Amino acid sequence: MKKTILKYSVFLSLLFIVIHITKTMAGNETPELLDLMRENMVQEQIEARGIKDKNVLNALRKVERHLFVPKRYESMAYGDFPLPIGKDQTISQPYIVALMTETLKPDKNTRILEIGTGSGYQAAVLAEVCKEVYTIEIFESLGKRSEALLTKLDYKNVHVRIGDGYLGWKEHSPFDAIIVTCAPTHIPQPLQDQLAEGGKMIIPVGAKYAQELVLLTKKKGKIKKKRIIPVRFVPMINGQGKTY
Repeated sequence: MKKTILKYSVFLSLLFIVIHITKTMAGNETPELLDLMRENMVQEQIEARGIKDKNVLNALRKVERHLFVPKRYESMAYGDFPLPIGKDQTISQPYIVALMTETLKPDKNTRILEIGTGSGYQAAVLAEVCKEVYTIEIFESLGKRSEALLTKLDYKNVHVRIGDGYLGWKEHSPFDAIIVTCAPTHIPQPLQDQLAEGGKMIIPVGAKYAQELVLLTKKKGKIKKKRIIPVRFVPMINGQGKTY
């Protein structure tokens, strides 16, 4: 009986030590450790899955993802999963960010429209590889926060708008590429109209949290569709919170 109590006491002591160390370390990662975590993310989650575009890989190595998540999630910023950022929205899984970016084949001449600014991370990645990024966020608090962070990080080629992404940004159209990071049940006609001839749009389409990622290409005014992979994105909503 005494041995059992002793073993239980030792177990509790060890558990307390582990919890204490975890709490002490969480959110206190050094810049060097965060750099290592980011490099590991690129090698193990991105390159290992077949992403080859050097510009995209360099962007993912440069953009500090931990800056775009709430402080309490900093230690998980380079994990292979999405994270909550508030308003029931998420920052996408790093691989999905890389896949969607590479699929569009952007370059330094590309003017791109992003629907769903969210954390601002995807916009920052795009800013590293594109000429101009126009990004729209339905939630004012998220949009303002991301705009402030992107400005602080000196991304002068990113333009943030608070509004309904379904409608796009007609004043600055046509766009060479469009990337949508929330899922409508159908492809918005305004976005198709705002896509330049020869342009590409990548968008998740389908019911809540169960969609397909689709690549659209406009050729001679007509839209050609190609399915990429099954995905799970938050739904696209309007200003009243209703889904499209």
